[in-house]
Amino acid sequence: MENKDNQVHEEFIDNTANAAEVQESMAVAEEIASPEKVLKDELDLANEKYLRLYAEFDNFRRRTSKERVELIQTAGKDVIKSMLPVLDDFDRALKSFEGREDDPALEGIKLIANKFRNTLVQQGLKEMEAIGQPFDAEVHEAITNIPSPTEDMKGKVIDVVEKGYFLQDKVIRYAKVVVGA
Repeated sequence: MENKDNQVHEEFIDNTANAAEVQESMAVAEEIASPEKVLKDELDLANEKYLRLYAEFDNFRRRTSKERVELIQTAGKDVIKSMLPVLDDFDRALKSFEGREDDPALEGIKLIANKFRNTLVQQGLKEMEAIGQPFDAEVHEAITNIPSPTEDMKGKVIDVVEKGYFLQDKVIRYAKVVVGA
């Protein structure tokens, strides 16, 4: 019986040795496949970095392009804003000639005022329409409230003290208005 036990024991040792050999050969096979796997992982990582970098650059390009367009559109904002009082003076001058249509100076003032106004309009300036419009705190500045002449004018702009202007659809000067109460 001892012989049988030794024989079983030897078979067990042989099987264990075979299992160890199988494990070793599997490890060798894994080592052979491992460089390919490592290279594939590195390639996937490089592709991911490339895509992220490309997307980031594309976003940067769009953002700078948008900023450039906005800068060009509003580059003359300060200059145009400083010329608005001159435009107001032209309007007051034209208003002072009402009733004296035969005055020779009136024609010259009209020509200069129109040329000046058209030049500003070409730069993107747009006058606000306020009279008869509902009061909007986003574009109007209420100077005072007065009793409205009719019921439908309550809460609406009755008079404009100082005109408001848009530059490229952005308010550069709020209209100073009188609101009906």
